[in-house]
Amino acid sequence: MRVIEDDRTVYGPSLSQFPQELNVGHLSAGTLWTLYKMDLKMALEEHATTKKCPTPEYMNLYFKVKGFYFKYVSDLPQYKQSIPEFPAWFIPFVMDWLNENDEHSMDILRNAYNRDKADNFPQTSDHTRFSNSVVDVFTQLNEALKLLKQMDCPNPVVYADMMKRFSKTLNKVLLAYADMVHKDFPKFSSNEKLACILMNNVQQLRVQLEKIYETMGGNELDPACSQVLTNLQKKLNSVLDKLSGQFVTTLEPMIQEQTNKLGALLSKIKGPQLQKTQVAAEVDIVLEPLMDLLEGSLQRYFQQCEKTVLKYILKELWRITIVSMEKMVVLPPLADKTLLKQLPNAKIQDVTKLMSTNISNIKGMSSVKEMMDMARECERSLTPKQCTVLDAALDAIKECFHAGGQGLKKSFFEKSPELQSLKYALSLYTQTTEQLIKTFITSQKQQDLPSQEQPVGEVSVQVDLFSHPGTGEQKVTVKILAANDLRWQTSSVFKPFVEVHLVGPHLSDKKRKMATKSKPGNWAPKFNETFHFFLGNEGEPEHYELMFQVKDYCFAREDRIVGVGVLQLANVVEQGSCAMWVQLGQRLHIDETGLILLRILSQRQTDEVYLQETTEIAIIAIYTFF
Repeated sequence: MRVIEDDRTVYGPSLSQFPQELNVGHLSAGTLWTLYKMDLKMALEEHATTKKCPTPEYMNLYFKVKGFYFKYVSDLPQYKQSIPEFPAWFIPFVMDWLNENDEHSMDILRNAYNRDKADNFPQTSDHTRFSNSVVDVFTQLNEALKLLKQMDCPNPVVYADMMKRFSKTLNKVLLAYADMVHKDFPKFSSNEKLACILMNNVQQLRVQLEKIYETMGGNELDPACSQVLTNLQKKLNSVLDKLSGQFVTTLEPMIQEQTNKLGALLSKIKGPQLQKTQVAAEVDIVLEPLMDLLEGSLQRYFQQCEKTVLKYILKELWRITIVSMEKMVVLPPLADKTLLKQLPNAKIQDVTKLMSTNISNIKGMSSVKEMMDMARECERSLTPKQCTVLDAALDAIKECFHAGGQGLKKSFFEKSPELQSLKYALSLYTQTTEQLIKTFITSQKQQDLPSQEQPVGEVSVQVDLFSHPGTGEQKVTVKILAANDLRWQTSSVFKPFVEVHLVGPHLSDKKRKMATKSKPGNWAPKFNETFHFFLGNEGEPEHYELMFQVKDYCFAREDRIVGVGVLQLANVVEQGSCAMWVQLGQRLHIDETGLILLRILSQRQTDEVYLQETTEIAIIAIYTFF
């Protein structure tokens, strides 16, 4: 550089009479750079193969070369419009430095976190909600990024490579921190203050990551690098989501306890149905236990949590609160002790859904009526006024979680699947039994799923629909032709017969069950028997279905069921007639909607229509055959 300075300051003024034709300083700098860069490139290629110096020395060399280039070379006419080559020669050494920085950053991370943990994660100041370890980690990462930025790499390709590699460092370090928090979180989740600090720490990772992203180039970053950081942000979101879920789970027993009290208070509300605006006093009484818990908790979370963490907690708390209300107030579970007392050898697990798959473990059910009697004994049904009070209570709970705009957005509540499920279940209480049965029939389109997966036989049937042109009276003719491939084991004589049930609304004064004669000792019996069912003119055929049960006749005791199949009349309406083999399974498949409908039906304690019309529907969900 001294030679170039001499050429510029000593010889230049004398020789450069016409600078546009001869500029000694430029000529000197260009010539020396051309010679130097050849030597530099060869030397760096050799050192890249066999490293002879510590990595920091190569980084220092880069800064010296960069300083020389921008001081003497970058403004030369032949280099002014070109991208310098030298940064590419330093890539191996920059990558080595970043690799070493990885380990250094991980060491700082582990030491900072363990020190933080030993000190019970103290907040950095009275005005912050996160602890020291986050600050220590990002101090190191920001210093590394600062050095990369100071390299001021003029080659965009090389700069992109450096940022891609640094993004991997960020990914490694931040995920390691999040993983350490996630593993330790169960130890601290019951300590509200520490749990909030740990969640705030993860949120601070997200905040600082966003700042680093902008420093690295933001939207101008290489797409591959940007994708790494975007995925990292999503992973940190996921960790925060899991932590908030774990934290709120520790509150679930308290929420359920207060929800039980809510249900008990609600059951005491009597009287005729009123408008929602007329039940404010009852709402206050019913909500008092739950709101005391929620308002006290939310106030503390507002003080202890970052805004984003608060939103995560509120969403989880909302979910558990609404689900608890649905399961414990609107659709309370069967009491296990009732089942176990009436059904020795029963295996009952969680029966929050009255007729979920766990009910399939019940053995020895003597009749469906027993099950329905049990349901009526241990379930409480909501009156119209209680439904109105509960609906108004939901509005108050939403306002609590909205917190005057500081909590969850109102649009969140309307999209909440938990609230939609609860409101749907609540709305069913206002529907007539006939409406519930119609909804059940039209919503259950995969009842034959078990018969496809594990068939136990088949029944050949001919079904014809007739409608009187004058009165509109409708009739269904069912001919049972034969049964085949019956998979049944018995130590006595097998006496198969087919029982046909018509399930649907408006059947209280009509015959709904008929049966063929038994065919002793025949595993592929022929029946050729015809039955007539009358639907009346109040309902549409689409709201009815035929259920076929093949049974083994047993004298003086309950007939044993071989298999069950279903045919919805909606499949017959278009042609008016249908001949088919109905597959038999050990049970019928009932989806979530069907379970809710059956649950509501099971609570119709005084509805005579229910007692007469829904026994067959209950069979579908609760009977498993062995």
